[in-house]
Amino acid sequence: MTALTPATTPPQTRPVGPWQLLALGVNGIVGVGIFFAPAEVAALAPGRGAVLAFALTGLALVPVALAFAVLGRRFDADGGPVVFARAAFGERASFLVGWVAYVSAFLSTSAVVAGLARALAPSLGLSEAVGQRALATGLATVLAAVVASGIRVSARAWTTLTVLKLLPLAGLLAAFAVAGGPHVPLVPAESGASWLRAGLAVMFAYQGFEIVPVIAGQVRSSERTVPLATVGSLLAAVGLYVGLVWACVAALPRLGQAAAPLAAASGVWGGARLEQWVGLGTSVSALGICLGMLVTTPRYLSALASGSRSLLGLEHMTAAGVPARALAVTWGLVVLFVNLGDLSELFALSSIAVLLQYGVTATALAVLARRRARGLRPAHAWLALPTLVLGATLVISGASAREAGVASVTVLAGLGLMRLTRAREG
Repeated sequence: MTALTPATTPPQTRPVGPWQLLALGVNGIVGVGIFFAPAEVAALAPGRGAVLAFALTGLALVPVALAFAVLGRRFDADGGPVVFARAAFGERASFLVGWVAYVSAFLSTSAVVAGLARALAPSLGLSEAVGQRALATGLATVLAAVVASGIRVSARAWTTLTVLKLLPLAGLLAAFAVAGGPHVPLVPAESGASWLRAGLAVMFAYQGFEIVPVIAGQVRSSERTVPLATVGSLLAAVGLYVGLVWACVAALPRLGQAAAPLAAASGVWGGARLEQWVGLGTSVSALGICLGMLVTTPRYLSALASGSRSLLGLEHMTAAGVPARALAVTWGLVVLFVNLGDLSELFALSSIAVLLQYGVTATALAVLARRRARGLRPAHAWLALPTLVLGATLVISGASAREAGVASVTVLAGLGLMRLTRAREG
């Protein structure tokens, strides 16, 4: 019996090019969190320490991005960590990796959609909970319709939203530079700063580059484009974030207490109009994240069903490059969860799911390198070491018992779901 190659679009018709894939990675990283993270980090590492936390943590994640890049260029199929795990560890491991990533992704998507609806509802005269839930349902439906129309349309949409979300942030950096902000002395970093906790907060602000290989099967010249976009999106975010945090630290003496630090810093450097523009950018950024997650989330589900065992036909890919059944399931789950009420707890699995993807990718790289599989050499295995050390440190110091409990329940549910899979004929 032979395994089915995960669904891909023929190379000559693939619509996603290097700039669009880079935009997807940047869109995945630059979400809503950066609009508030500077205050959280400054409370743990005040003054110059906040800038250093963003710079050093970003550089520490470069080996992680390189691990994704090295493997991503060798797997010309959708799925990212799911297909990496299948090649290194087999069907059961890849199914569970894909399942945990999928559950985390659709729960996070539901929470972001609901949060965006709550933010937009007052301006639309929807003050009641029922109106906000209806708006969230409508947003999820419209975005799912965009995704269903094809990967080409989705790529144009996420690229446009990425540009729109970056414009106000670029405006803040420009105003900061013109006003002479870089010459403002910064408060020295405190020796007693909570560096590890600050690094944890920053690390999750940088997550998102790992989604780039998830759509590799839709990318032209993926062996070149995927690694460039994976590493490039992280480096672009590091440069952007360091500049933004620097602007906040220089503008706000009590940055750790700021409710909306980027907007407040914009008011200092560029006036009320720029402050409003950056504030609006929060909603645009959330919209971009929602679209990007609806593009990538179903591909975890379709990838876990694309191996030697099928699951309800979820691996089916349309001619437009859309995993239609997986998208329909994802849309239904998102609509269900946005109508359940408070979704603040839905992020409980996200940190462990991301760290799982980091760890699985690094371990798969080490295993495949030792086997000399897919053109890898044993020396490539050393690239996995920094990622494994970083992941272990973050799990030991940052994972809560609640997150571990949610992850355990998710894995058990995945084991149960595996019983519904059927071996392929052939």
